[in-house]
Amino acid sequence: MKKILVSLSVLFFIAACGGGDGDKKSDTPSSGESTASNDLSSNPVYQKGLELTGKYQCPTCHKIDEKLTGPAYRDVANKYAGADDATITKLAKKVIEGGSGVWGEVPMTPHPNVSEEEAKQMVEYILLLKK
Repeated sequence: MKKILVSLSVLFFIAACGGGDGDKKSDTPSSGESTASNDLSSNPVYQKGLELTGKYQCPTCHKIDEKLTGPAYRDVANKYAGADDATITKLAKKVIEGGSGVWGEVPMTPHPNVSEEEAKQMVEYILLLKK
């Protein structure tokens, strides 16, 4: 079982790190998505988080309003609505170290190249997306 999980983790890591600049996906809401995100577009936390999630290719596995490989950002934001600094730090650590079990069986790959500060900024951005 461990071999399967390790193999899946490696595959997802390769998929998350793959892709070239020509295949970048936008994480901005389409015209059919909620306008709540659009209202935040001038918020510096939103802008920085959006930039960082694009930089680290998070949209490869996550979308704002629908589950892809990983949970939708909005689902994460709703689950952790009102998160305190300790929870933000815990979630940032999960971004860096990876994990599994909270959102199903598919593990989130570790992102050791993301600094703790960047991970916190991404988490704060995601938490802004709650309904």
